[in-house]
Amino acid sequence: MTEPMSILELVRNASFLVQAVMVILVLASVASWVMIFQRWFELNRVQREIDDFEEAFWSGIDLANLKAELDERPEDQTGIESLFAAGFGEYRRLAGQGTADPDAVMQFVQRAMRVALTHEEERLGRHLPFLATVGSTSPYVGLFGTVWGIMNAFRNVATMTQATLAAVAPGISEALVATAMGLFAAIPAVIGYNRFSARVDGLMKRYEAYADELTSILHRDAVTQ
Repeated sequence: MTEPMSILELVRNASFLVQAVMVILVLASVASWVMIFQRWFELNRVQREIDDFEEAFWSGIDLANLKAELDERPEDQTGIESLFAAGFGEYRRLAGQGTADPDAVMQFVQRAMRVALTHEEERLGRHLPFLATVGSTSPYVGLFGTVWGIMNAFRNVATMTQATLAAVAPGISEALVATAMGLFAAIPAVIGYNRFSARVDGLMKRYEAYADELTSILHRDAVTQ
């Protein structure tokens, strides 16, 4: 009784095209895992930065002093700090020009913060399109390798005088490895994309809520002046 072939032997005995498909899927899987860990650490860092900044913001610190502290390190500003700097900086610029209409001032302030929000959303969503692409296309790439491998297996059977299951099974097994590798690449990518998309949406809602709160504070200040 012959021993079953290992996965490594099946990969080694596969046709060149099927092996190429497997290499592509392995590379896609490795890249996905790198981006998954990178996004995980990045979003956790952003979460901590938001918590720290909001704690400082609501501690009663003078907003002008807070803006001055941020201006000392413009290259190291976090996402929510950039949002505050954009909104409060625009407010101070218009106040310095003597703009009297509070509603007009708030329109410019909101516009400046929307630009900062757009940049932050792009930064938070970095690499997510790649994860979505890997998750949606990897099973089809693996299926292509499987179909090609099965075609080769049956073509080889056609040249045999007596076809047996033992003669067909290795070729089909080699082909099915491609589908398994496609699923192995796709499943973590889909889970990572869905998880990180939800986290990005949650962070963006916190940014938007903070922008609304800052707008209310600045509007009250503009009205009382």
